Amino acid sequence: MSRIHPTEKFSPGDSHPPSPPSLFTLWKRSTMNFQGTDGFTVFDHRGKLAFRVENYARNRCFAAAGGLLLMDGSGKPLLTVKPKALSMKNQWNGYRGELDCSKNATPSRLFTMRRPSSNLIHTSASEAEIHIDESNQTAPPDFKIEGSFGRRSCKITRGATGEVVAKISRKTVNATLVLSNDVFTLMVQPGMEPELVMAFVIILDRICIKPFSPLLCS
Repeated sequence: MSRIHPTEKFSPGDSHPPSPPSLFTLWKRSTMNFQGTDGFTVFDHRGKLAFRVENYARNRCFAAAGGLLLMDGSGKPLLTVKPKALSMKNQWNGYRGELDCSKNATPSRLFTMRRPSSNLIHTSASEAEIHIDESNQTAPPDFKIEGSFGRRSCKITRGATGEVVAKISRKTVNATLVLSNDVFTLMVQPGMEPELVMAFVIILDRICIKPFSPLLCS
C-alpha cells in the first residue's frame, strides 16, 4: 500500500540546506472510528500524526455553536474556529486554545476569516480573506486565499505583498496516480505557523462543502 504522507528531499552533499517548507498530507477522515465523526487526520513528512480535527467537542455549548477544535497529534488543543451567527459572508473567527463556554469573559480573537463581498456574485478571484487585526475596518486583508479549494489547487498569500506562504494541491503517488480530493497536500513556507494555516483549511472546508449554496467554491 502506498504511503499517503509526503517525503522531504534535500540536495546530495548539502550539509547546511536552507530551511525547507513544511509538508503535510491531509486526510479528510477522523481519527475516531465510530459512526458520525468527521474531521481531518494530518501527517507530517515523516508520516507522524501532526494534527487532528474532530467534529465533536468536550464542551457541549461549544459544539452546539458549530465550533471546531484543532489539536496536535497527542490531542492537545491548539486553536478553536467558530462561525459567526447569521453572517452573509460565511465569517468565522479563530481563537488560541480551546474555548470555555462556561466563562462569561469574551475570548481574545486571533483572526477573522470570511468570503470577499464580491464573491457573493462570483466576481472575486479570492476564495477568502483573513484579517488579523480587526481594529481597522478599512485595512486590506492580512492574507488572501486564491484559486480553487474545491479542486485542491489554491494558495495563501500575504495581502500586502502577495508573497505565497502556503499552497494546497492534489496528492500524487506517482506520475500517473492522483488521489481523490479526500487526500491532499499542504505546503507551508518557513516563518508561517502551520497550525494557523490548518485553521484556515478547516474553515475553507466548511464554507466550500455545500453543493446547494451560492457560496460554492469553484
